[in-house]
Amino acid sequence: MKSLKTFTYAALSVAVVAGLAAPAHAESKWHEILSDSKGWADLNLRYEGVEQDNALNDASSLTLRTRIGFQTGTLNGFSFVAEAEDSRIVLGQGDYSVGPTGYQVGEYSVIADPEVTEVDQAFLQYKNDSWTVKAGRQVIALDDHRFVGHVGWRQDRQTFDGISAKVSVTEDLSVFYAYVNQRNRIFAEAGDLDSKDHLLNASLKTGLGKFTAYAYLLEVDNDTDNALDTYGIEYAGKASTDSVKFAYGAEYATQTSESGATEYDASYLNANFAATISGITAKIDYEVLGSDDGMYGFATPLATLHKFNGWTDQWLGTPAQGLVDTTFSLSGMLGGGKWLVAYHDFSADEASDTVDDLGSEINVQYTKKVGKFTLAAKYGTFSSEDVKVDTDKLWIWASTRF
Repeated sequence: MKSLKTFTYAALSVAVVAGLAAPAHAESKWHEILSDSKGWADLNLRYEGVEQDNALNDASSLTLRTRIGFQTGTLNGFSFVAEAEDSRIVLGQGDYSVGPTGYQVGEYSVIADPEVTEVDQAFLQYKNDSWTVKAGRQVIALDDHRFVGHVGWRQDRQTFDGISAKVSVTEDLSVFYAYVNQRNRIFAEAGDLDSKDHLLNASLKTGLGKFTAYAYLLEVDNDTDNALDTYGIEYAGKASTDSVKFAYGAEYATQTSESGATEYDASYLNANFAATISGITAKIDYEVLGSDDGMYGFATPLATLHKFNGWTDQWLGTPAQGLVDTTFSLSGMLGGGKWLVAYHDFSADEASDTVDDLGSEINVQYTKKVGKFTLAAKYGTFSSEDVKVDTDKLWIWASTRF
């Protein structure tokens, strides 16, 4: 079914473009489209190692992700984009498990990079000075990916089937809307979900900073009554003196989760402040994924979750007691590359008798450009308290795009 949908999108897109080129001068139009077309390849070779204080064997992987794509030239504002994605285990280094695909479940710790070959993107696009409209399989990443992202850290990234439109109402005001009927998640076809999602996001740039309002109305299309509705607002601003640059922001959202006769409400809060002095940036980030009386935790199922709440991925699902993450980080340049050190302190939003202190995590990363390659390494170590187990993860990778 998934392949049928993909090829239907592709066939429809090609048919529309072909129809547009059918009138007189078709040959010259096709020449123009082909001559303006462009292609690309994106490769990521990554080692990942996982050690956990439990009965599972330590996991290790060496995987190569390859994306190859092209975009046609534009005719009357229309163009077509297609991209294929492949992820392979290299040199037999596949000692890990991927639960949704059934790969070595219960034997090793999880590394969420299944072997897969699939259509990553395939969409028809219309674009003019104000509008960008896409129909088909596409990447959707909004704001900082906290609510909607492509999970690009994993080798099989998240994309969406549907239609989206972005309009620049003025130079400073833009509005985005998408209807999604399938979520193509990071576990190949095994994790994909049919859906009826509405994504609405509007942003306004002012002299005081950027203001954003959003409504994400999510529903899994599985013949049951369910809904996850989130409404929020965000502010981000900047200021500077002769020697210091400041960045600051705040965000608040409310959420209602309905499943059959069960309904929960929770809220989200984020406040952050950063200062850059002599090339060193110090930042504090306070984030609360709230709880509904210890029964439900605020959820962000479409987010690029690896980016938030520590790189060891302990909190891909918010605990029922909620999650408070206070993060202190330092970053800067060294040896022509970028470095980052972060410390996370985790606690419950609504503590119970047994769940209050949720542990802490330290993250370290260094990345450097060498020619057309990006070389990088990062490490995360999680120290457990009331829940979870101690976890260490190491990544070393090389990537390029041409």
